[in-house]
Amino acid sequence: MTSANRYKSHLLVIPEDDANRQVANGFLELGVGVNQKSYQIMPLAGGWPNAFDSIKDSYAMRMRKFQECRILLVIDFDHDANRLEENMHRIPEDLRDRVFVIGISSKDPKDLCQTTGMTLEEIGQALAKSCADDTLGLWGDDLLKHNKAELDRMGLSVKPFLFG
Repeated sequence: MTSANRYKSHLLVIPEDDANRQVANGFLELGVGVNQKSYQIMPLAGGWPNAFDSIKDSYAMRMRKFQECRILLVIDFDHDANRLEENMHRIPEDLRDRVFVIGISSKDPKDLCQTTGMTLEEIGQALAKSCADDTLGLWGDDLLKHNKAELDRMGLSVKPFLFG
């Protein structure tokens, strides 16, 4: 596990569960120029509600102290298209522009394994390659396309240091 330099721009990735952690590992371990010192995968949140609550409960102080800190919650949307909008109040207002939420629209990232024939890590690698190449790729899949607005927002804030 890498440890991010908290004095430089960095991304803390908070996976909801182990399946999302595996996708995050695949994304971050692909050799497509990902800056290894710019991210850190944090402990599992233990469910999407805990992932949202972890911002104020565990990470808000760090984010306020280290202004270059960004957080990515990787959750399952459980077929709830409004999950992000309905839970933004759980993130302190002064930190919302530095917190991003992405994930699969179904209940389990393994659903994407069934449709693509890839492992969770391979899915993460394919997603990273698309980000590095500025292509839609797997992000255009029906189970992931709802992430477009968050990906666009992240592209402005995170991509410059993550793929720099």
